[in-house]
Amino acid sequence: MSASKSSPPTFAALGVAAEICEALTSRGITRTFAIQELTLPIALSGQDLIGQARTGMGKTYGFGVPLLDRVFDDAAVPELDGTPRGLIVVPTRELAMQVGEDLQVAARHLPLKVRTIYGGRPYAEQIRQIKKGADVIVGTPGRLIDLHQQGELRLNKVAVLVLDEADEMLDLGFLPDIEKLLRALEGNKHQTMLFSATMPGPIVTLARNFLHKPLHIRAESGESDQTHATTRKVTFQAHRMDKVAVLTRVLQADGRGRTIIFTRTKRSAATVADQLAERGFKVGAVHGDLGQGAREKSLAAFRTGKVDILVATDIAARGIDVDDVTHVINYQVPDDPMTFVHRIGRTGRAGNEGTAVTLVGYDELAKWRVINDELNLDTPEPPQWFSTSPELADALSIPDDASDKVGAPTRVIGQVKMQRPGPRKGRRR
Repeated sequence: MSASKSSPPTFAALGVAAEICEALTSRGITRTFAIQELTLPIALSGQDLIGQARTGMGKTYGFGVPLLDRVFDDAAVPELDGTPRGLIVVPTRELAMQVGEDLQVAARHLPLKVRTIYGGRPYAEQIRQIKKGADVIVGTPGRLIDLHQQGELRLNKVAVLVLDEADEMLDLGFLPDIEKLLRALEGNKHQTMLFSATMPGPIVTLARNFLHKPLHIRAESGESDQTHATTRKVTFQAHRMDKVAVLTRVLQADGRGRTIIFTRTKRSAATVADQLAERGFKVGAVHGDLGQGAREKSLAAFRTGKVDILVATDIAARGIDVDDVTHVINYQVPDDPMTFVHRIGRTGRAGNEGTAVTLVGYDELAKWRVINDELNLDTPEPPQWFSTSPELADALSIPDDASDKVGAPTRVIGQVKMQRPGPRKGRRR
């Protein structure tokens, strides 16, 4: 089943509760995206489903809206008593926060309490929230399992279950936890919605074992087009010692707005963020060496516009869900094609245009060719450009007056400046 190419219907036309439609309209959201158009009629009926869609195609409201609608006003869902009726499981803390925020928006006029549960926060704080009432819970697998096993999280009345980014949860090793959660729900009748960009074997097996006659829907017609058509790709070889200078120029391109820079390692993310801050850019950082509070602070600064550049590693960035990212920059080539797809899927979202820039180090060319061949990108031998190359300026609309610095040094949101080793002092004799 694939998406219709006719004019997209409104949420109201698809039978969504007026209270939810009103809340979405207040945010300028009235018409559905493809995955929402396909998902809503099935999900509202209570049928199990499998949804395939790339990141940035609107799947959060594809499952979130019908979940809220059913919990609020479906006779098949048990009366609310403060224990969960809806459960959404996601792979990362950052995605849990984003999905939770999106559901809070849609549930603004509903008498529902939406709680977000994830690791990195004190148990006592989250247990208090659950005891105050939790009609819908968004959470990560490990923390959900822990609270359930402690007897603090009751799942015996969950009527709607969502597994979001199931392939990512598989990659992160969460499949055993997911199976535990599914078994915990076996005693009560419930609807299951599984969303995944890809359908590797273990996810197919999971669906076969735990979903009841699911309808499989896709928001696009072909698997060959794995990146957004609205994303322009600019790929070139860059010398390792020139990459920060290249970044400095690219970040001054005409029309650049919110930008995410991806690195492969935590150390690279910290170093690049510091170097850009020294050149006057407003930068946040998200990587594994940062505490949860620092990561949340950095993500919040990026979403609100306090900073317009976010330097991130792949795992840390999985929860970033911002529709108006204009540029994604691969400072280092990712390890595999699907990571490349996930990275550049952060731009060109929701019908917006975007630009994906990939800096291929001379020692990364073999890795790039694997990605190029797998995704049919038709750029097996990217050109060699430097920060001063006119081709770079032409390709990305970089003005002639772009400079090595854009202002006084700033401080990276979310991280302490890395200390460079200084000269050793000899022992005084």
